[in-house]
Amino acid sequence: MKCFIISALTTDGYIGRNSSHAAMWTSKEDKKRFVEITKRAGVMIMGLNTWKTLGKPLKDRLNIVYSPTPLPPVQGMETTMKSPAELLQELESRGFKEVAICGGSQIYTMFMKSGLVDTLYLTIEPIVFGDGIKLFKEELDFKLQLIDSTRTENGSLLTEYTVIR
Repeated sequence: MKCFIISALTTDGYIGRNSSHAAMWTSKEDKKRFVEITKRAGVMIMGLNTWKTLGKPLKDRLNIVYSPTPLPPVQGMETTMKSPAELLQELESRGFKEVAICGGSQIYTMFMKSGLVDTLYLTIEPIVFGDGIKLFKEELDFKLQLIDSTRTENGSLLTEYTVIR
């Protein structure tokens, strides 16, 4: 199963100002790319704070939320506390071929540390927060290979990296 991280970052490396900061600050190109790639995967995995910023499941995708307590049932959303390996194995047995890891920092870190992430789709936005939430919460040591990069009209940089094993 292909497992990828998808995120937008400021030029100074932040994914948000704080845990309740919705991703409305990203470019229309980033939003379009996010919809396209996550719909292709069919399943999105996120943490509780990211879920709260969305407020509802994104349609045409299964939304899986890491939550220590079950959330009220909502069509298109499931909660879990499984390890990344267990969750991906279960999703593969359900017929999924790809999974999008959609944040936040704690979930990105957990999946990177698991060694299951193949690809990172990162949008670098021409904005500076100066402080906020980093992509990863812990020190990691992974080498990446740039596969593709596209500069948008407004100056955003859409990148795709493969994790070198």
